Amino acid sequence: MKGAGLLVFVALLAGTAPSAAQVPAPVDSTAVRLVVERYLHGLRFNDVASLKEAFWPGAKLFWIRRDGQLGQLSQDDWYRGFAGSAGKEEAGSLRVAALDVTGDAASVKVVEEYAQSTYTDYLSLLRLGGRWWIVHKIYTVARR
Repeated sequence: MKGAGLLVFVALLAGTAPSAAQVPAPVDSTAVRLVVERYLHGLRFNDVASLKEAFWPGAKLFWIRRDGQLGQLSQDDWYRGFAGSAGKEEAGSLRVAALDVTGDAASVKVVEEYAQSTYTDYLSLLRLGGRWWIVHKIYTVARR
């Protein structure tokens, strides 16, 4: 064996040659972004159906309440809060500030700017059964 052939042989013996299991999967940021867009549409238009398309049914929302304690909502509790404004468009700016995808997990930072407050959401997503879902949300709010 000469040159490159010898190097490949040595790499195979040493176990350093890349295998199919070591090759990283392509980043699926487009599919993650589509789920986050459903979430943003749901917020913008108080559209529970759109939110349900984005969130895993068992997902929880967490934040720090004004009294400093941990606040928590189930999806059903959160959705009930949209009932009085269903279909009404909210005035404000919603944007994806950061997106990171690794394999079947993703993290997305969303900033929602309204006249009286700015919300910063941190969304955790997982790909389950080939489909991306928001499985967890934490957020903070800055009042003006």
